[in-house]
Amino acid sequence: MSGAARAWLIDASIYIFRAWFSMPDNWHTADGMPVGAVYGYTRFLLDFVEQTDAPRYCAAAFDESLGSNYRNAIYPAYKSSRELPDEALAFQLEACREVTERLGIPCYGGPLYEADDYLATLARLFREADCAVTVVTRDKDLGQLIHNPDDNWWDFAQGELIDRAAFSLRFGVEPEQFADYLALVGDPVDDIPGVPGIGAKTAAALLQSYPTLDKLGRGLHGVHAIKLRGAKGIAAKLKEHWPQVLLARQLASLEDEIADIHELPSFDIQSENFLSLAAYLKELNIAGPLHRRCEQLAKKSR
Repeated sequence: MSGAARAWLIDASIYIFRAWFSMPDNWHTADGMPVGAVYGYTRFLLDFVEQTDAPRYCAAAFDESLGSNYRNAIYPAYKSSRELPDEALAFQLEACREVTERLGIPCYGGPLYEADDYLATLARLFREADCAVTVVTRDKDLGQLIHNPDDNWWDFAQGELIDRAAFSLRFGVEPEQFADYLALVGDPVDDIPGVPGIGAKTAAALLQSYPTLDKLGRGLHGVHAIKLRGAKGIAAKLKEHWPQVLLARQLASLEDEIADIHELPSFDIQSENFLSLAAYLKELNIAGPLHRRCEQLAKKSR
């Protein structure tokens, strides 16, 4: 595979939820089930396919493991503040995966791993094949996947493209340090505890002096000498909460070796894919501009 090749890895669930919270309640199936999130997510996917000129290497990952993934065995409170999807949302999550599959985009998800883990595993496989990676997401945690200079993080909806340098400038740490950074500051979105009193700037300063948590743990006796306000107290807090820090790193780190994923997913969209999607939208009672757009794209791809 040529080094000029690029893989596009879509964090599908985050764009489904964006549509769920932002779209008006204007679309329903014949029996009254809301499908506004399906409409918004489908529009996003079609925009993506058109703007990227239907990339050859593409895949999407879905979060289907709330409460059941391996991190809950390590720490039962992980993501415990999130409610399970109600019937309406569960229906739309399933429908959005069907939309993605009808477009021919390979899909990944399951009860043991999160979408981030599937994307991390795919990113590793593509890097091993000398292929640059663009992760399409709004989730800062996936900045961990920006390994090489040609890799990037793209919030498609906001048009924000971040490479390694931009990520490091934003957070004060390298992408490969981000799990360690989250272990120090915590992540309330995922119910990952941090060290009390250690915020973003302090965590970045610590990791600039000690590039990994392992080195920081061995060097706690020297933290008092770092040019940080209250450095002596920070060292004491780290020592007190160190087992929690190591636990938080386990939770924040991405699993990039899911055992049953070995092949690179390819994407070759045909007119039949757009027609299949158009038929599915009709089943969902989504007509109008989005349905017509699928039919027009089918004609262009012949």
